[in-house]
Amino acid sequence: MQIEGKHLSYCTNIHPGESWKETFENLKKYIPTIKSSLSPDQDFGIGLRLSNEASLELHKPENLKIFKTWLKEQNAYVFTMNGFPYGGFHGQIVKDNVHSPDWTTKERRDYTIRLFEILAEVLPDKIEGGISTSPLSYRFWFKSQSELERALTKSTTHLIQVVIKLIEIKQKTGKVLHLDIEPEPDGILENTAEVLAYFKDWLIPMGTRDLMDSLAMSQEDAEKAIKEHIRLCYDVCHFALVYEKPEDVFHAMETAGIKIGKIQVSAALKLNLPKSTDKRKEIRETLIPFAESTYLHQVIGRDSSGQLESYRDLDQALEQLEKTDQEEWRIHFHVPVFMSDYGQVSSTQSDILEVLEYLKSKNITDHLEVETYTWDVLPEGMNIDIQSSIIRELSWVSENMKEA
Repeated sequence: MQIEGKHLSYCTNIHPGESWKETFENLKKYIPTIKSSLSPDQDFGIGLRLSNEASLELHKPENLKIFKTWLKEQNAYVFTMNGFPYGGFHGQIVKDNVHSPDWTTKERRDYTIRLFEILAEVLPDKIEGGISTSPLSYRFWFKSQSELERALTKSTTHLIQVVIKLIEIKQKTGKVLHLDIEPEPDGILENTAEVLAYFKDWLIPMGTRDLMDSLAMSQEDAEKAIKEHIRLCYDVCHFALVYEKPEDVFHAMETAGIKIGKIQVSAALKLNLPKSTDKRKEIRETLIPFAESTYLHQVIGRDSSGQLESYRDLDQALEQLEKTDQEEWRIHFHVPVFMSDYGQVSSTQSDILEVLEYLKSKNITDHLEVETYTWDVLPEGMNIDIQSSIIRELSWVSENMKEA
């Protein structure tokens, strides 16, 4: 749906199912009811997540035709896709495998190009389309600087091959599509400084040479094409985790000429650590249910001097809870965006409100996608039925966009 000139939806990675049949059944089950509740008189946008398996099936012309017909019948459209999780994302251990296969592989490149070919077919005219993707890879898979640099080289080569495909699609259809890199804790790219350095030291110089050689573009046009087709996916939860303020990130990207392709509206857990050992034991009992086995829940702590320390997962952080001199923890656990307080812990909801306020005066992107995918692993008492959750989250964002 459109709110204040922005396309707003939720990411369908909330629904379990890896095949196109399962994905389509979920869309048919939930979208009509959600649309009738939130957007009865206007078209409803969908943030589509397709696994590799589902993309192979939907890529077939007969399946695409059926899907396009269904979209038209429902007055619905796809404007953004989530191309981060390649394989299984529910009901199994995901953890760091969410990055696999990473951007060093042809599998990741081919999957992403296939998603863009699908998006080019279903995207309405006169709307830009974006696909969010992983921050290249998981940093702890590389044991040395030389291994990391080889990964950056391979990843950049594959990203530029996607850019070439997107230039071709634009020439054929007139549609502008962009790949939106999504930094997150422990990705190769996890904060503003790393994104800026990657564009400056790798993507622009390598990509410009490749485009000048392969498409006979000028240096200026090559750099312009890269920045048109490779953008940042600003996941509010992820940037809050590294204690970066939205306005600072947006200003840094604007200064560097890097566009924001999509904002993923999401919230992390946060808490102030009490000094009392007894109080910390109480905090431990509160946090243990969040240390579940499906997803990575990185923790980033901050001490009184502002120094940050990262833990690869919540269970590792809990081992240090009674010893650390940190004053605040932020935990990579996507919690409902409409709640700011959970008793002894709270959320980074205030960062979402800052983003919505910023968007009121700065049109940095018109793609917003709520991404709370943890409903089936939330502690008891926090999880409500999926349909009500989606409606409540989108309503909360919509109301705050209008009030911002």
